[in-house]
Amino acid sequence: MSTLEIVDRWDGGISWTLAEELDGMHRTSHAIETEAGVWVIDPVDAPGLDDELATLGDVVGVTLLLDRHKRDTAAVAERHDVPVSLPKALTGVADELDCETTVYSRTLPDTEFQTITVVDNRLWHEVALYDRDRGTLMVPEAVGSVDFFTTDVERLGVHPALRLFPPRTALGSLSPERVLVGHGPGVFDDAANALRVALARSRKSAPKYYTGLLLSPLR
Repeated sequence: MSTLEIVDRWDGGISWTLAEELDGMHRTSHAIETEAGVWVIDPVDAPGLDDELATLGDVVGVTLLLDRHKRDTAAVAERHDVPVSLPKALTGVADELDCETTVYSRTLPDTEFQTITVVDNRLWHEVALYDRDRGTLMVPEAVGSVDFFTTDVERLGVHPALRLFPPRTALGSLSPERVLVGHGPGVFDDAANALRVALARSRKSAPKYYTGLLLSPLR
């Protein structure tokens, strides 16, 4: 049975993974408090999750930010009697989810989180959420904090498939106080600089990264 592991807890939300994934790809999910209620992002499910969500408030929505992150999204949404809300770039995923879906465009419904299209092509559809006032940026895949994404000197790293073409246009002008990712713990200390460094050094550090990827048995 999967075991819930809270990896980040801050004023306004939590991030969690499954304990058995802590040394691997570390699929990370998030829940955030808003004035309307709690939004759940890219969730993996485990016993005890609903108790954790209840400490934040009532769940008013579940959203998916990456086409490959279907995870347990439908199950969590149905259990809380809400549809899965999809950003416009991910409308094609609706047919793959066995549940009710809705679509939003510029902002996550009833929140200040703006949508930012990070990648949108036939193989990859990814949207980030950014609340400037809260200083919170959620990026599901383009950057991550687990070893698979980073070199030994990076706190955040660009996804290996994007290393040579990092999403600087989409993310480079942002100055978040915290960066929440879909793989790994979030970055809460000097997060804006960690993001800038990850994007700026992505190409330059690519040889070192790919060499480490080939040599490391843990990756």
